[in-house]
Amino acid sequence: MVTNVAGEGAEQPMREVTLRIRHNGQPECEVSARYPSVTMRSISSMTGRTTERKRIIELSGDPDEVAAFIDDFRDGEPIIAADPVTPLGEPTVLVALTFNAEEWDSIGEQFAELGLHYHTGTVISGGWERWTLYLEPDDDLSAVIRAVEADGNDVELVRQVEMDDIEPSSRFETVGALHELTQRQREALAAAIRAGYYGHEKDAGVEDVATELDVSTTTAWEHLARAEGKVMDDLGEFLGRDDRSE
Repeated sequence: MVTNVAGEGAEQPMREVTLRIRHNGQPECEVSARYPSVTMRSISSMTGRTTERKRIIELSGDPDEVAAFIDDFRDGEPIIAADPVTPLGEPTVLVALTFNAEEWDSIGEQFAELGLHYHTGTVISGGWERWTLYLEPDDDLSAVIRAVEADGNDVELVRQVEMDDIEPSSRFETVGALHELTQRQREALAAAIRAGYYGHEKDAGVEDVATELDVSTTTAWEHLARAEGKVMDDLGEFLGRDDRSE
């Protein structure tokens, strides 16, 4: 565990920390950077005890870009196979990965070696991995960042908050509703909100969103539909988890 002896003995709560990591030299980030409209998310843990390991990932975005992403990704050096398990041509596709574990440089395994708690289900978009850590009072965040950067990666601190300060309603952000959106989906959602698209009177239509984004009505609708789908899926999961905790 990465520790910090400064302030030893002080009663401090755990912290929730969100990091963006550019995992340089690794296919998941290198390919993601080439297809910024595609979002990649791990939805299963690794399986297998030999050199060959497997996991399931979810790719979402423009169907043509998703298909190209898969073709490009399977050429990565540690990747043995990348086989869609749901139909191509859809905005969301599940893919079964088989990879050489000896050549796979895992940020999650690095965190585990440091003795850190971390949220599974990493999201990768635009070439950056997003990780949420749960740090004990004596975990040194600066040392954690230095350890990741020592392997040639870029690290950005997105958020740091004490667990005691997190209100139940604010925990929705941690499930990924916003950071899983592509940049264009964020822009479309923001434009729609500004225009009153979701207002009680619904003062604007998708045409107004398209005008502000300077895209076709069809493109604006597609961005909105995908953004809404991601947000509502995560909101449903969040509300369901809240109900189960009562």
